[in-house]
Amino acid sequence: MTERPQMYRFHQGDRVLPFAASEYDARLAGLRRIMQAEGVDACVFTSMHNIAYYSGFLYCSFGRPYGLVVTAAESVTISAGIDAGQPWRRCHGDNITYTDWQRDNYWRAILSVSGPGRVIGYEGDHLTLMQSEKLRSFLSPSKLVDIAPATMRQRLMKSAAELEIIRNGAAVADVGGFAIRDAVKEGAREIDVAMAGRDAMELEIARRFPEAEYRDTWVWFQSGINTDGAHNPVTARQLRRGDILSLNTFPMISGYYTALERTMFVGEVDAASLKIWEANVAAHEYGMSLLKPGASCAEVTAKINAFFEERQLLQYRTFGYGHSFGVLSHYYGREAGLELREDIDTVLEPGMVISMEPMLTIPEGQPGAGGYREHDILIITEDGNEDITKYPYGPGFNVVG
Repeated sequence: MTERPQMYRFHQGDRVLPFAASEYDARLAGLRRIMQAEGVDACVFTSMHNIAYYSGFLYCSFGRPYGLVVTAAESVTISAGIDAGQPWRRCHGDNITYTDWQRDNYWRAILSVSGPGRVIGYEGDHLTLMQSEKLRSFLSPSKLVDIAPATMRQRLMKSAAELEIIRNGAAVADVGGFAIRDAVKEGAREIDVAMAGRDAMELEIARRFPEAEYRDTWVWFQSGINTDGAHNPVTARQLRRGDILSLNTFPMISGYYTALERTMFVGEVDAASLKIWEANVAAHEYGMSLLKPGASCAEVTAKINAFFEERQLLQYRTFGYGHSFGVLSHYYGREAGLELREDIDTVLEPGMVISMEPMLTIPEGQPGAGGYREHDILIITEDGNEDITKYPYGPGFNVVG
């Protein structure tokens, strides 16, 4: 009978990564400093965002577990046989393929790198209860350390290479925004407009990054009552004159997420809606002026709250005013330590990347009903910030169709 190994190495083809090897070496050096400080012998990463951050490999699970094991000397991605040599071609370091010919070969592959009885770092915000039990059973750790908070803090500070890919992402989001603006007309469906933006962005990503993998770029384009939530899915609703619209473009480049969000109207905007829109734009501009080194997320939030309270609009705010950008997405990852909310005390530092995105939702039946949202991405600099979003906001440019 054909031999059925538990794991093997399937290394073929040329390696292509989003960043130079030196970028990943620097990230791993930072991680190993964290490990030394925490007394961790081996980290077992299971999340898409940390595996991508430290190795460059962004997995697609299809119900299978994936991993990255980092020790003082090794960095090894753990992938399923279904992917063949692709994980090795797209990762920094070594790669082991586990087979499904025997249950839990995934954990046997991890054990082959970590060794038994070690101090293991794990991601408490990602590891499931079932996999946590298997970690204990197979690795017999002498101690477990939740390494997720420390890795998140490391990811908050962007390198020059990361800032470059984020700038490109913001520019691609703008391309999608202009394509959407051109597609808006009475009678068009939300899905038609969304596809125009998505197609334009994917073509632009392919132009800028000809050796990348292309996936996960999307658009949420909403109209009328469908603008009331920030993440409402696209529908086949047809646009009507006077509709409020919400433009949301989200290009993904090698796991790096960026966004553009704008309020728009079809053809005309009524007086009540214009008043709300202008107030939200004013809050957006005020909020961007507050993003500078030394300001805390909670302080910025309190000041924008006061701005809306003075205009009797704070009750229409539905969530925080912004968040970090980097290796994250709507379905994986979140650098929750850098969100503009009342309960986040993180102080802004140069090298962080954060959005300003105030949103007001006026309930149906009231004058100006709908969701109003503006969104720019800003890099915190030594003396302020750099706004890398270039698509214009406000009524002067976004009453269209």
